[in-house]
Amino acid sequence: MGVIVKIPTVLREAAGGKESLATRGRTVGEVLDHLDSQCAGFRERLCDEEGIRKAVSIFLNGEDVRFLAGLATPVKDGDELSIVPALAGG
Repeated sequence: MGVIVKIPTVLREAAGGKESLATRGRTVGEVLDHLDSQCAGFRERLCDEEGIRKAVSIFLNGEDVRFLAGLATPVKDGDELSIVPALAGG
């Protein structure tokens, strides 16, 4: 089963148009690494040298990973990661 990653509309082109992808890993960071191996360049859209970009939120089963252990947050089969880019407008 793996970890299901929900892909936001603005990033679906980079994910082959898919709404979600099944990946594997023991941490959020490993899941993003595996996702990047499936969709080259995907991780750099979400992370920089310091971790998760400020304009991106990643939720594990509804909880913001920034308030858990960030990229080191453990995951298990059946978990769901949701990627939520910040939206701006005016």
